[in-house]
Amino acid sequence: MDFFLAPEFWSALAAIIVIDLVLAGDNAIVIALAARNLPKVHQRRAIIWGTVGAVAVRASLTVAVLWLLEIPGLMLAGGLLLTWIAYRLLAGDDSNGRDHDVAPARSFWAAMRTIVIADAVMGLDNVLAVAGAAHGSVLLVVAGLVISIPIVVWGSTIILHWLERFPSLLYIGGAVLAWTAAKMIVDEPLYQDWLDARPGIRSAIYVVVIAGVLGVPRLRAARKAKEVLQ
Repeated sequence: MDFFLAPEFWSALAAIIVIDLVLAGDNAIVIALAARNLPKVHQRRAIIWGTVGAVAVRASLTVAVLWLLEIPGLMLAGGLLLTWIAYRLLAGDDSNGRDHDVAPARSFWAAMRTIVIADAVMGLDNVLAVAGAAHGSVLLVVAGLVISIPIVVWGSTIILHWLERFPSLLYIGGAVLAWTAAKMIVDEPLYQDWLDARPGIRSAIYVVVIAGVLGVPRLRAARKAKEVLQ
């Protein structure tokens, strides 16, 4: 019970929810494209059960990632990769080039297969981000993925609308991803003794990662706008 009352549990769960909110859009698009040619009576079932299947696959992948991150050096690698994912999320256009050209399925089971496979292939960012935010807790992984089911099935169009209307929400999500990436980097066991002797470097890593993820895309956008005006 004390575990559920701990501030760390709720802050990690809040981070996972924000990550799911920010990264749900792509998964929702894949699901909608895969099911778009099904009869109306089957579309809702395909969306719901396809999402449940995709979440089950993602849960397995995330638990596997939790185990892999125990291997020396992989926490650092995961943090660096997540930093790039967070940057790409905010950079947009050519830096965020995901392919949503999903062929529509002709049957209920074909739609489910397409949804599960596409989600597993595209879900690296979500899996890595959730695993990093969960700090090794399988309970948090499961809780985050259970929360992601209604987010993807019912809330994605609303989320996409909010992101279009309030672009700053994307930066909040990017900041959470960057913070998670920085925490993975500073938690790497390989150099804990070295960091313990230099406490200021931990704070510096957080500042550099978060400022870089949030600042570089804005500088690039400003530079491109200036070039267009010239």
